Amino acid sequence: MTAAADTQTRPFAQALKDAQARIAAHMELRLAGRDELHAAMRYAVTGGKMLRGFLVLESASLHGVSMEAAIEAALAIECIHAYSLVHDDLPCMDDDDLRRGQPTVHRKWDESMAVLAGDSLQSFAFELLADRKVGPHALTLIRGLAQASGKDGMVSGQMLDIAAETAAGPLTLEQITRLQGRKTGCLIEWSASAGAVLAGDDTAPLRQYARALGLAFQIADDILDVEGDAAKVGKAVRKDADAGKATFVSLLGLTEAKARARELCEEACAALSPYGAAAGTLKEAARFVIARDS
Repeated sequence: MTAAADTQTRPFAQALKDAQARIAAHMELRLAGRDELHAAMRYAVTGGKMLRGFLVLESASLHGVSMEAAIEAALAIECIHAYSLVHDDLPCMDDDDLRRGQPTVHRKWDESMAVLAGDSLQSFAFELLADRKVGPHALTLIRGLAQASGKDGMVSGQMLDIAAETAAGPLTLEQITRLQGRKTGCLIEWSASAGAVLAGDDTAPLRQYARALGLAFQIADDILDVEGDAAKVGKAVRKDADAGKATFVSLLGLTEAKARARELCEEACAALSPYGAAAGTLKEAARFVIARDS
């Protein structure tokens, strides 16, 4: 396994900004319809950090994969993530009014449009990955995304989360780690390893990186729910505590949760050692995840 010879480490903030701009431009190109459904789909994707798409582009760069192939995969994962948020915000799920500081899709339009926009984003993601530009390993990516987002991945994690609300007692640390590994971690793992898959290379180091990163990401989310400012976070905070929901903070305590997030950040960075200095931006991404305020 070797990193691309021309890979240059860039400051994370600039790399993330570049990824956001590329993905947003590609979205406008590929979701150019002028009807309300397309408008709702674009609205759902717009405004987020696009961290998952960034991970796709960065891992692709690390493996010398063309931007033409990588951008399809980057937009695909952002569509899947957006669909999950649109459905998660619905009254039958978390019933949220705000997402990314803006009205949720079902508040800006209505519940029917939110369901249809989410459904369309999900199927569109696989349409993107089936494009010939993605290359000879497209089927591996498609299968992986189906597994990461479906009954054994994100949807399964959401089911476990809903079931926990009516459980006899709070989840254990082992149970919540399993839940979040599916609900959040699976898509992050797919994203970070996409570049290696596209190149037909070994995915093990990036998968190890992503597993630590995904768990750190969720712990940081739980910390934000306790300490965050709703104006910066872009959605309601303190909801977990008000609902009596088990989180990493409620189980570990705030101080230990922060310490565990730092440990996971170091684990993620250590997993990138086979790539040497070329993985510097991905290491910065791990540090960003545990230090973010939104």
